[in-house]
Amino acid sequence: MLAGKYTIQEDPSVGGPEWFSAAVVWLGEHQLAAQLIATVVLLILAYIADKVAKWVLERVTRRIVAGTSITWDDVLVRAKVFKRLAHIAPVLAIYYGIELIPGLPATFTTLIQHAAGAALIAVAVVLADAVLTALGEIYSASALSKGRPIKGYIQAIKIVLYIFGLIVAVATLLGQSPTILLSGAAAFSAVLLLIFRDTILSFVASSHIANYDMMRVGDWIEVPQYGADGDVVDIGLHTIRVQNWDKTITTIPTHKFLTDSFKNWRAMSQSGGRRIKRALYIDMNSVRFLGDSDLERFEKFALLKDYIEEKKQVIEEDNASREADTDLVANARLLTNIGTFREYVVRYLRNHAKVHQGMTLIVRQLNPTPEGLPLEIYAFSNDVGWVNYEGIQSDIFDHLIAVIPEFDLRLFQVPSGRDFEAALGRE
Repeated sequence: MLAGKYTIQEDPSVGGPEWFSAAVVWLGEHQLAAQLIATVVLLILAYIADKVAKWVLERVTRRIVAGTSITWDDVLVRAKVFKRLAHIAPVLAIYYGIELIPGLPATFTTLIQHAAGAALIAVAVVLADAVLTALGEIYSASALSKGRPIKGYIQAIKIVLYIFGLIVAVATLLGQSPTILLSGAAAFSAVLLLIFRDTILSFVASSHIANYDMMRVGDWIEVPQYGADGDVVDIGLHTIRVQNWDKTITTIPTHKFLTDSFKNWRAMSQSGGRRIKRALYIDMNSVRFLGDSDLERFEKFALLKDYIEEKKQVIEEDNASREADTDLVANARLLTNIGTFREYVVRYLRNHAKVHQGMTLIVRQLNPTPEGLPLEIYAFSNDVGWVNYEGIQSDIFDHLIAVIPEFDLRLFQVPSGRDFEAALGRE
């Protein structure tokens, strides 16, 4: 007799070899050993079920993926969605197989089934995690993701998913309703808020950034407080990573963008113009009025010919109407070399192929300084690329620095030791 449940015929004619009949009799006499062997067999079957499920799913998905032209199924494979799905097989094998082991106490069977149920919930959570990862990757490959990144939302959903899954798994393991644990968790809401303070703030910041389109992956931003100056390479729930121009990476907490200011250069890139704002410092001792010989010489400048002719006529008429004594420069209206140079710069920029003619263009004098009189150029290049922009700006100032002696103007430059040697006649 098998203890309490099964009747074994000891007649050797039961069928099969003698060793099998002997094994059946031995197992009937040793119930605990029979249960241990059955448990080991169940675990082996669960392991085999896991391997078989993975093998079948991989073969099936490989054939499906190879036969389609779409890309999202490749993303599901890379995210290991089907591999994680295969873990359901061994859990179900244990859940239902435990009932087939003879003689187990009902309490123990129930405990194992509760544990299998909790494991099944854990598998469902990690499977949902893989699906969310795949969805995020699919969305990131679309053009819409440039303006509306959702990585922060996906990370927030994963956090909620794991918390909810943990509660349900613990409730299943204890054989209780999840609502009981949820009601108990409400008492610890203050503690949870403290623990997840940064996560909550980061989620709010991510929503704010996405809703107001404050930042996108690929934007050039400056955050001086954190030494960040470069392109945004990742917008996550908790952190935003910026690759600086020296190729270093600065990681900034996402919630800091709610309280700290930053500069985004995207509007400049979209406008099609990049600002040039630089000054030439003129030695004020070189500023003077122009004489007739100067005017004749400047009339030969293609950019100034019309300007000089027009100004000469206007000045002559004005001086004649006032009967001004032109022998005294204080009484007459005359052109200056710096004013003529300023007009030359304006016309040069107006005719420059790389200067944006639809945006602000000003050449102005700023307040005099100990370093000279600043003549500032405020204009925009029509190429926003960094390398091209720097080349355009340099070409413009190369020309202006080289041409300024034609107007008998000197640029201010702090004297060097060689200048002092020349002044002292030691050169």
